Amino acid sequence: MGAIDQTKPTGTYLSGKLLIAMPGIGDPRFERAVVLVCAHDEEHAMGLTVNRPVDGLMLADLLERLDIAAASETASGLDDPILIGGPVERERGFVLHTADYRSENSLPVGEDLALTATREVLEILAHGEGPRRSVMALGYAGWGAGQLEQELRDNVWLTCAADEALLFGDDHDHKWSQALAKLGIDPGLLSAVAGQA
Repeated sequence: MGAIDQTKPTGTYLSGKLLIAMPGIGDPRFERAVVLVCAHDEEHAMGLTVNRPVDGLMLADLLERLDIAAASETASGLDDPILIGGPVERERGFVLHTADYRSENSLPVGEDLALTATREVLEILAHGEGPRRSVMALGYAGWGAGQLEQELRDNVWLTCAADEALLFGDDHDHKWSQALAKLGIDPGLLSAVAGQA
C-alpha cells in the first residue's frame, strides 16, 4: 500500500465512470471486464477492475497476512473477496469506498466515491468502522497519454455510469452483463469483431 498521486486533476474525462469490455477485446486480462476509471486526464488513466475476485482470498486473509487484527471474527466485510484490480503493480492494494469516509490520502473518484491506498484504511475496516461500503483490490489498470482515448475510438470499451450495485455487489459473474443492461444492450447481440461505423 502506498500514497496515491494527487497532483493530477480528477474531475475531468471519465473519472468515476465504468468501462465495459467489448467482446473480442484481444487481451485475456480484460475479457468481460468491468473497470471503474479512478483517475483520467491528458497524461494518463487509472482504473480498477470490479468483477474479478482473487480465488480464495478474502479480506480477513489479507488482514491476517498484514498482521492487522480484526475487532471480531464477525466484523462486517471480512468475508468479502479481494479483487484483481488490474495487471499493473499486482502487489499494491487499493480500497475503493463510498465517500462517507475520506482521509487526507483519499483520492476522490467522482462525487460519491473515493480511493484510499493506506494501511490506515485497512485498520479502520478491520475495526468495523470507516466507509459504508468498500472493496479491496490488488493491482490496477493503467493507460498512458491518449491510450484509453484511442481504445474508445477503436470500440474496445463501452462506458456507463457507475452505481453501488455494480461496484460493491458480490455477483461478480454477472457484473459484465449487468453493466451492459444499464445501456440497454443484450450481451448475446454483441459482435466479437471490433470496428468503426
